[in-house]
Amino acid sequence: MSSTDITVYAVNNPPRSKEKDPHLSDKESPLTVALFGNSTSVQFGHDNTLLGEESHPLKEFSRIDPVQMKISEHNVSVINMLDFTERQLDSVDHLIGQLVHENEICAFIFVVRLGQLTDADKMGLEWLQTVFGDRILQFVIILFTYEREEECDTIIDDLKKNSVMEQLLNKCGGRYHTCSKTMNNRSEMRDLMKEIDRLFNENKDQCYTVEMYNTQLNRHSNLQKNENDSDKPTIKKKSMEHTPSRELQYIHKGIVGYYSSTHIRLEQHHKKEINEKVKQLFDQLHLKSHNNLRASDVLQITSHSLQSNESCAEEDLVKNYLQTLLMMNYRARHITTKETSEHYHTLETDNASDDDEGDLFDIMSSSNAVTSKSDSIHPMDVQMAVFHCADIFLKQLMVTKLSQCQFALPLLVPHPFTQHIEFPLWTFRQINKSWKIRRPDNDIISRVQSVCKAETPMVSFFRFGSVSSSKSQLMNSLINEKHNTFFTRNCPGSSRTRLLMDGVVEIAWYCPSEKNTDKFTDCVAFCNLHGDAGDNETQMKILTEMSSVNVVLLTKLDKNDKNASKIQELLKNSKPLIFLFTAEESAVSKVKNRKYKIGLKDRNQSDVSEELRRAINDCLPSSGSASVFRLEDVSKHSNIRVDEEDNEDCRRGREAAQQMMSLLKNKPLKEIKESFLPHQGELWHLWCQKNKELHRPQGKDIEQEISRKQTEMKKIREKQHESDTSECIKLFIKQMTSHDVKKMFFLRWLRILLDEFTSADLSVLYQKYNKKWSTVLKLKENAKLKSEEEEQLKAEQTQLELISSDLQATAFGLEHIMREISQIYESCLYVKKNKTDLEFDFSSLPSLAADMMISGFPLELMDGDAAHVPVMWVTAVLDKLIQKLGDQRVFVLSILGIQSSGKSTMLNAMFGLEFAVSAGRCTRGAFMQLIRVSEDMKHQMKFDYILVVDTEGLRASELAGRSTRHHDNELATFVVGLGYLTLINIFGENPSEMQEILQIVVQAFLRMKKVKLNPSCIFVHQNVSDITAGERNMEGRRRLLDTLDQMTELAAKEEVYDAECFSDVIKFDVQNDVEYFAQLWEGSPPMAPPNPNYCENVEKLRKAIVSHASNSTGMRLTHLCQRIQDLWEASLNERFVFSFRNSLEISAYRRLETEYSKWTWTLRSAIMKIQTKLHNQIDNEVINEIVETDLQKELEEKSDEVTKSMSEFFDKDTDSDILIQWKTSFEIKLSELQENIVKETTWKLNEILQQRDLKRKLDAQGTHHENTLLEKSKELALQHKDKTNDEETLKREFGVFWEECVKKITTDSPPIKDIDILKDVRELLSDIYESVNVDTWNDIRNIFTVPNYSDYVQLKRSSGVTGHLKNVIKAAKEKIGLKLSKEDETQIRTFITDVSYHTDEMIQSYNISKLGYNISYIQQLTDYIKARITEYEKGPVKYVFKREFFIDLLFSIFKRVNKTLTDQHKKFRDANDPDLYLEKKKREYYSIFQKYCQGATSAAIFGEIICQKLKEPIEQSVYRQTARDLADEMRSNCPSLNGNRSNLEKHILKRLAEEENFDKYINYIHNPRDHFKSFIRDEVSQYIRDQFSVSVQLKMNQNIELLQKKIMTAAHKSTQHVQENRGNVDVWLKFFTQKLSDVLMFSVKDFSGVKHDDVDDYKLLEDVIRKELPSITSDITREFSTDSFDVKLDLNYRTDEIVIDHLCQCCWVQCPFCKAICTNTIENHDGDHSVPFHRVDGINGWFYTKSNHLCVNFCTTVVTAEHASFKVETSDQWFYHKEYRKAGGVYAEWSITPDLSELPYWKWFMCRFQDDLEKYYERTFRCETTEEWRIYTKKDAIESLDTYFK
Repeated sequence: MSSTDITVYAVNNPPRSKEKDPHLSDKESPLTVALFGNSTSVQFGHDNTLLGEESHPLKEFSRIDPVQMKISEHNVSVINMLDFTERQLDSVDHLIGQLVHENEICAFIFVVRLGQLTDADKMGLEWLQTVFGDRILQFVIILFTYEREEECDTIIDDLKKNSVMEQLLNKCGGRYHTCSKTMNNRSEMRDLMKEIDRLFNENKDQCYTVEMYNTQLNRHSNLQKNENDSDKPTIKKKSMEHTPSRELQYIHKGIVGYYSSTHIRLEQHHKKEINEKVKQLFDQLHLKSHNNLRASDVLQITSHSLQSNESCAEEDLVKNYLQTLLMMNYRARHITTKETSEHYHTLETDNASDDDEGDLFDIMSSSNAVTSKSDSIHPMDVQMAVFHCADIFLKQLMVTKLSQCQFALPLLVPHPFTQHIEFPLWTFRQINKSWKIRRPDNDIISRVQSVCKAETPMVSFFRFGSVSSSKSQLMNSLINEKHNTFFTRNCPGSSRTRLLMDGVVEIAWYCPSEKNTDKFTDCVAFCNLHGDAGDNETQMKILTEMSSVNVVLLTKLDKNDKNASKIQELLKNSKPLIFLFTAEESAVSKVKNRKYKIGLKDRNQSDVSEELRRAINDCLPSSGSASVFRLEDVSKHSNIRVDEEDNEDCRRGREAAQQMMSLLKNKPLKEIKESFLPHQGELWHLWCQKNKELHRPQGKDIEQEISRKQTEMKKIREKQHESDTSECIKLFIKQMTSHDVKKMFFLRWLRILLDEFTSADLSVLYQKYNKKWSTVLKLKENAKLKSEEEEQLKAEQTQLELISSDLQATAFGLEHIMREISQIYESCLYVKKNKTDLEFDFSSLPSLAADMMISGFPLELMDGDAAHVPVMWVTAVLDKLIQKLGDQRVFVLSILGIQSSGKSTMLNAMFGLEFAVSAGRCTRGAFMQLIRVSEDMKHQMKFDYILVVDTEGLRASELAGRSTRHHDNELATFVVGLGYLTLINIFGENPSEMQEILQIVVQAFLRMKKVKLNPSCIFVHQNVSDITAGERNMEGRRRLLDTLDQMTELAAKEEVYDAECFSDVIKFDVQNDVEYFAQLWEGSPPMAPPNPNYCENVEKLRKAIVSHASNSTGMRLTHLCQRIQDLWEASLNERFVFSFRNSLEISAYRRLETEYSKWTWTLRSAIMKIQTKLHNQIDNEVINEIVETDLQKELEEKSDEVTKSMSEFFDKDTDSDILIQWKTSFEIKLSELQENIVKETTWKLNEILQQRDLKRKLDAQGTHHENTLLEKSKELALQHKDKTNDEETLKREFGVFWEECVKKITTDSPPIKDIDILKDVRELLSDIYESVNVDTWNDIRNIFTVPNYSDYVQLKRSSGVTGHLKNVIKAAKEKIGLKLSKEDETQIRTFITDVSYHTDEMIQSYNISKLGYNISYIQQLTDYIKARITEYEKGPVKYVFKREFFIDLLFSIFKRVNKTLTDQHKKFRDANDPDLYLEKKKREYYSIFQKYCQGATSAAIFGEIICQKLKEPIEQSVYRQTARDLADEMRSNCPSLNGNRSNLEKHILKRLAEEENFDKYINYIHNPRDHFKSFIRDEVSQYIRDQFSVSVQLKMNQNIELLQKKIMTAAHKSTQHVQENRGNVDVWLKFFTQKLSDVLMFSVKDFSGVKHDDVDDYKLLEDVIRKELPSITSDITREFSTDSFDVKLDLNYRTDEIVIDHLCQCCWVQCPFCKAICTNTIENHDGDHSVPFHRVDGINGWFYTKSNHLCVNFCTTVVTAEHASFKVETSDQWFYHKEYRKAGGVYAEWSITPDLSELPYWKWFMCRFQDDLEKYYERTFRCETTEEWRIYTKKDAIESLDTYFK
């Protein structure tokens, strides 16, 4: 809204004249308008054009000032009189007088909510007319407000239909206008101003004036005078009753009317006093009088909810009352305040005396002198105050809990201020009553009905006047003598003051149990009107109309009594009437037909109760048919408000639910689920069954069976997806997308209506079931059955099964609707497309369930009918929950126990939840519900929610005759694994039942121990008698612990685990972790209230739970989601322990590995920089020894940085509680790594030190040649000084000179020849094996790629007596063809890989690029390889290698390193061959020669020489630094290299698939380390090519620039140093080289032989360097290319080698079955080897022994097989795959999880390279086995890598 539309400014003294200012236009002239009506019809706010923000309550002001507004260019004074008629004001007359005296009002705007005309609205206009006179009507406009625009469309129809509305309009001349409740629509406000203008014009510019008001006051005054003159009160009363047209003032619902003036003043004074007291009460209780208590706030875990409830401060009364009530503790009404308790304690101690002397009479009389404290707050005032201030959901929860406590419930409730009577029908909707009655045929039937629908007789109780006897107490004696159903004056906490109960009608029901003690034979409702019935006519009228029997309590009959006429009417009424006279002593007597009287004075209470009971029973039969009470019918009465009707959201929610229920009508209940919920029926159950079979394959061809099952499951899902979505579900989804409040009502209404819909049929079925079950039990008890009885038993069990099926089909609730939606979602997700008949995208469905969870509804976690967890659905819902709430932390509390042991009841009592608890609605499966933790508790509990998981009872399926042990184990394992704390609920004291459940529970905890989950538990022993006996409890605990220990031994045998007692399995304190509960009911149901001791036990347990929870940080919702998936996946497998994959730990560990990679990279990068610096210093002869401690000091800063980073990661990571288990081991590993890299670097640098001495001779020789050339060129230049302008001559002379010098130098130093490594190897082998010929070299094979090594071995020869015979057999085997076992093949391949790895290390240590090649290296390597072979053959192997093995191995290794050795030697030759070296230097020397010829100074020449000497060191330094920088960048930016080893492997597999090169695959499978290195080299090379101009060249330039600055800085500082210390050129040179010794291999020795004594101009020297250095660096830059790295850098300093060194320092152990590489990034790591995804075993050459077909099983599936086995050749033993660890060796070191985690990639590979694999292994695959895998394309294979490698 723009500022031009409305301007608000307060005016303290507004103008009272409405006369127009001549200088103002019509629009500028101010208008004064008054708004009256109900404030709920408008919505205040800053954009409300007419009213603006809500003003302060009227009661805070002694005057009302208009607010000035500018509306559509009109200046308007707005007077807010909304709710004026309903507020309790100190001086109404004064305020009205002030308004009319100070303002002339041109229009009264009567605000009414469109379509919601209330009683107050109807009387509002009458009030205005009464107060302001009849002339007021000509100034009234009715303003109808709306929420939605479409409401306006029906206004005409509404007016026609509503006669009252039409009358109101007629009174106002038909003037009305409509606008939004927000009053912010400019167009509507403009139109309203036009209406006001029109009205003003119609009234001829006249306003309502003070004169008009005074006229009305005079009229009132005259009427009052007439009343005072009258002295006939009886006649007046009669006329009041029979002349409604007379204008008499009265007060009704805040409407001011007429009595006499005196009566008005008395009424007002009394009302004011009461209102002040009520206000004071609300203030005392810290309550506001309008819906400020919300159910969601009350149900959260708060610090107050854990405190004791015996007594509290006044301000905590409300919290304590609600907390105790929610636990179903009827002592909620007994809570006292601390002040009261202290007061009574003071009275007790003050009056006590140790002095025995004194007069007893004096003492007793003096005690009365003690000052009494003011009355405490009445308990029922607390209850009603809370009720008035509660929102509609909390009211319903309160009344439900009151009903469970067997308390009377508020039926008619007057508003504490306005006295409007409300019927809270909504609060009764969840209450059901159950009772038993006997039919005429003596058959006992049970009934369960909603109290809203139940048709029962009703007995109403009233009192007239003040009586001495307690009406409520009399009613209690009729209903339950041992329990105060109605609160009486004798109840604890009762006080004289009671403010909020007068006029309240309470209702309670008596429910018979068909026992001899029943007081009534059928259910009877009892209503109690509190207060004097004469003062509460509306309530009395409703009750007398609806009751079957009326009971009136009064002192005596008196014709002159003010209530005589009312009593007379009751007598005339045909309904039975019972009078109870407190002043009479007579027994029961019949006055007339169905009219009784009973005297109460001085009579025995039980006698009176019995007489009254008989009298009521006598009255009931005759009135039962004529007058039946139904609670819902109360809403039909006028003059009362019904909460369901007043609340628009409630009404709309009901309409939506009824619309949905209308679709279910006229359908047999058994067929409804099949018709309306097709997705969750047979198809879903079949899919679940197939899924379980999939996880437990039984056939021989496992992969074929798995593929078949998967195909079947896919078809089932497709059928599911094709099923029609019922109109019922569509409507449900549509309603669930409405706004939150309406949605809440819709869900609650739907649950209520569904319960009503199914209750009757379910009740009948359960009765049938119980009868049939009793019959079956009797037959089973007879141990020796006759054949006929056996047949009967079978028949009865069959019947029981049928009834059970009917029960399952008939049960229909909200959970079934959500289950249907879950299956719609899962089927759509499975087939990856939306349903055609679904208007909403299926991806939005989980959001509906998430909203329900947030609103407090439970979510089905496990489908009880299918015994299956819909993982996709649950995961999606939790994901949505995370989106809505954030990734909150939850503490999971689960519960286990046998069926009907009170699990749900206990949870409901503990947390105020609403899990189904009735016998007909036992929990099936598992449900989870969120309980919010308040902000004040989060610092203590460290999580945001408690997630309660309620489960079906163990042994529940046994009722249907099904086997339950496996299902119970599955459920218990799942629930125990999910919960941080599990409550084990044990009911009764039957040892056999306890033993059976404990064995299941112990087994579940044992499984958790084995998979490293550590939940805790509390045992809850329910229904224990005499729980106060300490000795009994101690004995019970001992017995429980003994049983647990016995069960542990049994479970340990079954699970193959070493545990002797329960404490070996779980941390358990038998003193603190066992709770004993009293029985639930205090007496016999259905009339028994909950046992308060039970409630106290619940409270104690809740505190114990919170204590446990305080020691936990819970888990994040993301982790919960993953845990559910892991547990269910493992539960589906028969062997949980071997199947469980803790994805949370795996994920956390992978992240830890990634971080560890970063930490190690930081340390390695730092040590590389240190190594480079020290290497330079060694070459520059600055240092002559390397000590480890020096390196450790250099590394200290980075080490501290890494330590800090590591500590922060473990402390602050979201999974810190999971990661903590590895903290110590990783700290040790990092420390060891640091120690190792320091040692390794020390060794390398010491090697460089040793090689420096060897290299010194070469360097000195080169330096000597250079310097000789310099001096000679100088001499030549002196000879040709006069020819400086003759360039040709100088070039010619220098050329002749250069050739002579080079010739002389090369004669003294012969050139370095090229090498032929393979030739040297052949010659060496020829010397070793004289028989080696040309054919041998042609037959050499690449030993790294051969499919097997059988051709390379022969069996070891035996000696001794039997040796000859054995050798003959061995020779025969070799002749037919020796076949090595799988283990032998693997062992040889591992040996080859290891030899190759170590020879690489040896070659690098030779430093050929610096020292040159020597044929002795070949000899050393050959000797090493031969020694390794000899050592291997001496080991525990049955064979020896043939000569061909050694030759092929040697040649294969040297072929692989040939290029590396050749490149290194070429580099050495380029640097050290005189001819080649000097040829490169020719241009540089000619330049110096020219300078000499031109007469340049010694300083200039020396400066150029320095620059020339710097070129090579600068080049080497820049290349090394750039290589390190590139390694850093690639670790961040290169996708394949920026993660851990798993990420690298993913990219390798992608590359292999893209290239489709089988040889590379074989190399990857059998020589992974070699392939990884090759891949990294390719990646680095490709990255350099791709990023050369973008990044690589930029880094080179930056490093050159940085180095150039360092050189110039060193030159400048050297000049300063010489000048300050008066040194010579040698001092300058020494200082200069020292300054650069850290960054360059550059020292004084490089200038030995160069004469520079005559250099004395150091400034010139510095300037020459500055001038010449850029050209030197330009030359370096110019030569820089993508290939120059390999040429310019030593192997160890190349980028690829740096990355390889980092990424390949990991575990390389391969799975013995499929060759998958362990993904642990730490070499020699702790624990088992593992891999996320295994491969097909046939890839490694495994085959089936009988058929010789290559194996197609994945490791993860073959270990689930029951009979699959393999042979270990080394031990010649067979082992089952599922017991693979028993094979020992490498098998025992692997963890292979039985699951379906197959990577489609390998299925594609198998099909794509089937022919190649068959050729390679010389075996075949069974085609039918792999046929179903051919659906996978290369694209699918590559995409699967991204899906699975996250």
